[in-house]
Amino acid sequence: MNDNLLTLAATFGLMSLFAVGGALSAIPEMHRVAVDVHHWMSDRQFADMVAIAQLSPGPNVLVVTLIGFHVAGVAGGLVATLAMCGPTAVVAYFVSRTMERSRDAQWPQLIRTALVPVSIGLMAASATILGLSSGRSWVAVALVAATALATLLTRVHPLLMLAVGGCLGFAGVV
Repeated sequence: MNDNLLTLAATFGLMSLFAVGGALSAIPEMHRVAVDVHHWMSDRQFADMVAIAQLSPGPNVLVVTLIGFHVAGVAGGLVATLAMCGPTAVVAYFVSRTMERSRDAQWPQLIRTALVPVSIGLMAASATILGLSSGRSWVAVALVAATALATLLTRVHPLLMLAVGGCLGFAGVV
């Protein structure tokens, strides 16, 4: 078996067990492994893959498939996806059965409550990594700040902001 396939399987298999809140919460670790450790891609390529995965219909885990495909073709995409989904599915099955049997106990709700801040923190780290990966020019920073302010202060539809950002990118401004 190809060394890259083994590396993809081991990396995403282990990562899946720590992705509290879904695959997007593992973005910082995916970035570290794909860009910094193995040098499979650049910051920009990573950010582009996340963007493509988010724009595509289906689950957020599609970014894993794209990374695997980039590294080792179709086999890499399959291995990375199965490694990211398989262990988590098995653990989720057993945890849900245990929690169902203990639904009258207090500990399941305590665990759910405790995992909320962990999940939010991982998502914030993901947003930071993606922000730093996609561009560090003053125009990109200004565009992100303007979009964040518009989202917070107005009722402008997010798709309109996405369209404006896409037009600015297509025009070469960003």
